[in-house]
Amino acid sequence: MKWAVYIIETSDNSYYTGITTDIQRRFNEHLTGKGAKFFNTCQPITVLYQESGHTRSSASKREAEIKSMTHLEKKKLIASKSK
Repeated sequence: MKWAVYIIETSDNSYYTGITTDIQRRFNEHLTGKGAKFFNTCQPITVLYQESGHTRSSASKREAEIKSMTHLEKKKLIASKSK
């Protein structure tokens, strides 16, 4: 099964990072309150970044790497993918 890592922009200008096998399904879950508790205090706006082709293990490791980044580092990562 192929896993993906994603970053969502939120209504409070923060970033949420997660992993899934279906980004659109997971985003819809976040929108409808069935996703992470993180979204109890803000709303998901859009998926800004995604990396696909991971295993469950590599996706989890990459998620941890991204979560440890500063907001500025995440912005740079997002910008690098849109070039």
